[in-house]
Amino acid sequence: MKKLVVNLICIFVATLSFATEKENIKSTITDVTVYTSGAQVTRKANYTVKPGITEIIIDGVCPTIDPKSLQVKGSGNLIILDSKYSLYYPEPETGQEVQGVPLKIQKDIRLLQDSIGLVANDLQEIQDELDVLYATKNILSNNGAIRGQGKVNDSIQLLKQTLEYYATKMLEISKQITKLNRRKTQLNSQKSLMQSRLDDLYNYQSTANNVKKPTGPIHRITVTVSSKEIVTGKLALSYLVSGAGWIPLYDLRSEMASGKVNLNYKAQVYQNSGSDWKEVKLTISTNNPYQNKIKPELHPWYIDYYSARPAPGTLNSNGYMAPTTKQIEYKKNATDNNEDVDFEKEAMTSASFTQVVDQLISAEFRIDLQYSIASNNEKHMVLISNTDLTANYKYYTVPKIDASVYLVAQISKLDELQLVPARANIFFDGSYIGETYIDPTSMEDTLSLSLGKDPNIVVKRTLLKKDSKERIIANQKEKTNSFQIEIKNNKSTNVTVIVQDQIPVTQNASIQIEATEIGKAKLDEVTGLLEWEVSLKPKESKILKFIYKVKFDKDKTL
Repeated sequence: MKKLVVNLICIFVATLSFATEKENIKSTITDVTVYTSGAQVTRKANYTVKPGITEIIIDGVCPTIDPKSLQVKGSGNLIILDSKYSLYYPEPETGQEVQGVPLKIQKDIRLLQDSIGLVANDLQEIQDELDVLYATKNILSNNGAIRGQGKVNDSIQLLKQTLEYYATKMLEISKQITKLNRRKTQLNSQKSLMQSRLDDLYNYQSTANNVKKPTGPIHRITVTVSSKEIVTGKLALSYLVSGAGWIPLYDLRSEMASGKVNLNYKAQVYQNSGSDWKEVKLTISTNNPYQNKIKPELHPWYIDYYSARPAPGTLNSNGYMAPTTKQIEYKKNATDNNEDVDFEKEAMTSASFTQVVDQLISAEFRIDLQYSIASNNEKHMVLISNTDLTANYKYYTVPKIDASVYLVAQISKLDELQLVPARANIFFDGSYIGETYIDPTSMEDTLSLSLGKDPNIVVKRTLLKKDSKERIIANQKEKTNSFQIEIKNNKSTNVTVIVQDQIPVTQNASIQIEATEIGKAKLDEVTGLLEWEVSLKPKESKILKFIYKVKFDKDKTL
């Protein structure tokens, strides 16, 4: 019996020694990784805990936090049991408030605080539904079947079903969006009225008690840890917040004398997350955590023969009566319900594939400097990198379209710079030339920048009528075209000019095209592109000539 009593006492003492303690600590934002949409915030804090289980409370986290993204790391000899995000509504200060504030006012304040919190949750749920509906609407609009891509156009029936589904689904989504927006407006109005009433009560309470009114709910993170001894260490918390991002911008500065192009890669960083970033280390990332990360899946693709539907009330080829209008509507709705799932899945697959292609480039740029960015949505320019690139300068002219010669800088190896699509300002020899758009996801290994016209190189393209003729041979007509391109260098230096022209191409076997004279031009048989590389000394001019014949049926017109 004595042994049993001793064991119970030991268990009771052990339970008391490991009772849950609460410890409030202060934290600061030290690192921020800014994505194209959103940002990952890292907070660090020092802690000291006693033996047993302790809840470490960290207040003042960003109100736009995504709780699912919360990660916690710690140093020291302890075990992290749990971490969670919550809203904490502070209790009214004790003391003088009871003397001057009626109990009814205190009760009304607590009720309004709870009501505003519930309305805020409802508004968040509505916004989540709206985000899904807008995303679904975007997926439908960008689906290959709707945009006329794929093989759906080969079947009138499939095209008709696709359009009917698109119209029905888009109308349904639009109605849901309108309904949710109407509800959202009503809730915002209610929240505004409640907040106004709560502010009045706060003012009354502050006047009556001469105490500072509460500033609203506190966003906090609670980390539950277990330790067998007194432990001192550090905690690092990271989480994703919305209301932040960056916009890429490039400056391209070129000098023909040096043969170099300087690329300034810049980021316009903004944030309205609800917490200021003071002297933090910035990392710029090309990733977007809100984009779809799910691998697309293929589903069975059924095809069948198309048969025209007879008019309602008439006999079809099998001797059966065609359904009336009401029957058609019923059967059509049933078919749509069966096909809703297939079409919707196919649409999501197409959109998901497109989004994955958009994320072919992903990189992080860690900035060595510290930045302070207030939560006010203002843009702050951050230099990501400054790189000198080797450029190859060439002159190009396409006299068929424009009788001008353009200076072009060709830059290679841009894929090593981890660029993202963005506009770029172009400067040449200290002068602003204009603006272009850099899209690394679609361009080739070499980027060609047009730096403008050079008036000191003159080009003229002429149709030689004496060599251009038309004649009839049996059942065919033969047409000969002859052109002359004259190019002159009025500069004081040697230049090399790439001259481009073309001859027609055809996919009709009854039309024959023959290039009878192209000089030293390179001919692309597939596209019909002609290209000469002409070297000119100062004040020198050269003439290029090309002739081609087209044979076709004489009773037809080209």
